[in-house]
Amino acid sequence: MPVYALGDHEPSIHPDAYVHPDAVVIGNVHLAAGASVWPTAVLRGDSGGIWVGERTNVQDGTIVHCTEWHPTRIGADSAVGHNAHIEGATIGTGCLVASGSVLLNGSVLEDGAVLGAGAVMSFNGHIPARRMALGVPARLREAYEVPEEMVTGIVTNYVARIATYRKGLRRLS
Repeated sequence: MPVYALGDHEPSIHPDAYVHPDAVVIGNVHLAAGASVWPTAVLRGDSGGIWVGERTNVQDGTIVHCTEWHPTRIGADSAVGHNAHIEGATIGTGCLVASGSVLLNGSVLEDGAVLGAGAVMSFNGHIPARRMALGVPARLREAYEVPEEMVTGIVTNYVARIATYRKGLRRLS
């Protein structure tokens, strides 16, 4: 797996975390126990730092970046869908950043919040706890509260997938 130091910053990857061999982790990045980073995801901590919480998955093709003023923090038990783009945002525990969505600098998803597939949350956006935002630009879905168990199945699936990949993944070419 391509894991790179950048200057004095070396990634901190818990032994129970998983980084797929085709993912890239650079610099000031911290992966907690059970966190997983999947093929072609890039976590580039060249300023500000990136923290990924316990059991959180960062799925295929996702870009996670930060700025000097806005680190990226993703809480425990969260899921970041395929091809998402997160830069300088704070994501709570039990959140879903769905496939193809964009979450930019200074934005906050409180615990249990969901940013829907393909949604774009520009600078300093905010989704309250257990609420969902959809669309471009992202807007709160009225009168809807995200069920507490909505993300649990995704997180459980990806934690189990770590063992499968550690045991059975082998390169053929």
